Amino acid sequence: MLNPADTAFLETLAAALPDGTIGAVEPRYLADPRGRVGGHAGGVARPRSVAEVSQVIAACHAARVGVVPFGGGTGLVLGQVMDGGPMPLVLSLERMRAVRSVHPSENVVVVEAGATLAEVQAAADSVGRLFPLSLASQGTARIGGNLATNAGGANVLRYGNARDLCLGLEAVLPDGSIWHGLKRLRKDNTGYDLRNLLVGSEGTLGVITAASLKLAPIPAAMGTAFMVVPSPAAALELLALAQAQLGGLVSAFELIAKMGLAFLAEKMPEQRQPFAEAPDWMVLIDVGLPDGLDPQQALAAVFEAGAEAGLVLDGVIAQSQAQRAEFWALRENIPEANRRIGAISSHDISLPLGEVAGFITDAGPALAGLGDWRINCFGHLGDGNLHYNVFPMPGEARAQHENSRAAIKTLVHDMAHARGGSVSAEHGIGRLKVDDLEKYGDPAKLAAMRAIKSALDPHGIMNPGAVLRAAR
Repeated sequence: MLNPADTAFLETLAAALPDGTIGAVEPRYLADPRGRVGGHAGGVARPRSVAEVSQVIAACHAARVGVVPFGGGTGLVLGQVMDGGPMPLVLSLERMRAVRSVHPSENVVVVEAGATLAEVQAAADSVGRLFPLSLASQGTARIGGNLATNAGGANVLRYGNARDLCLGLEAVLPDGSIWHGLKRLRKDNTGYDLRNLLVGSEGTLGVITAASLKLAPIPAAMGTAFMVVPSPAAALELLALAQAQLGGLVSAFELIAKMGLAFLAEKMPEQRQPFAEAPDWMVLIDVGLPDGLDPQQALAAVFEAGAEAGLVLDGVIAQSQAQRAEFWALRENIPEANRRIGAISSHDISLPLGEVAGFITDAGPALAGLGDWRINCFGHLGDGNLHYNVFPMPGEARAQHENSRAAIKTLVHDMAHARGGSVSAEHGIGRLKVDDLEKYGDPAKLAAMRAIKSALDPHGIMNPGAVLRAAR
């Protein structure tokens, strides 16, 4: 059983650390971005070094006090919000945001976990390199949280998830010991891969305090286009065509539905839209090319080949970097428009590419059997990740349909699972999807996960209740 982070514990911990390290819990540390749950905690720790993180974790281990790691607070599955059980200590690394070193010749940057994703990108850009992880929340999301959740984003098609961009970690384990794994090696076969175990573990096995990250050359020329497609099936054929013509130079391939543009027009009318009349389906294609190749010509060639094959009906190619940024702003603001509409049930699913079109075709009619809804289906089609979100009809509020939420979620997740998909593509499990993991997860994998958790964190202090159900 865990103990609360009560006044006596907090006072003892505060006395052992520099002034100001332990403080009261501000509302921002307890907020769920979707507004469904409010968290609780006894206090917040904001250490300035890995040694101080070690002190905090060791004290919590000894006192059996739960620790909830907090990054930028942008997580959507309650991984950073604990709303029950003994009051935990929130651990924020917002004061640990230094860029420790940059190695352009190695294409590596070493940063502390509290740096925002935008700060990591800026550090790479300052030496003429690219850190390709890209999220709409990059000005707020912190790299430690991105790694802890194995964040995806728009550029996974070309560069991979956060895990693929990580070479080494520094981390504090549940007993307070420090793992000095901050290597810059591309090859290191020295036993179990603790790095990849911690990446994606959502703070349940330790706290990432710094990381060595892969950089990439900045493409000499980048281009972006919207292309109208007759169906999601055609979009997938267009993806294959684009990859065949451009090799590995397609950075992102996003599927957008008419409903996404309708929500933007309703809630964010200042966003310029690419078409006078919104099409049913379109894709946003982003390419990064080497010197000597023209991205506009390359995208025009894809458009022409796609049109000849019946895969493209219309399109707009960005004519400047400003217009390119405008196209991406539209895509990145779809989640904010969704938030303002208010989803009844949101789903972050992934599917084998060959199953995406069939899922979209079947899911709409299946959901219609539960009621009348608006569906906004969009996402990273290049890696099979769909954000399949269900909304009330105009004039209705999501609160009117709370009793339908569980049935909607079950139907969507059952259909994704039946097609060999995942019910969590890039947002993680957190506390929101623990039941889903138990329902759809492989029993052998779950048993191994519980054994690892028990071995590394026998008192269950690390992010209790996230990913795996907390022991009672």
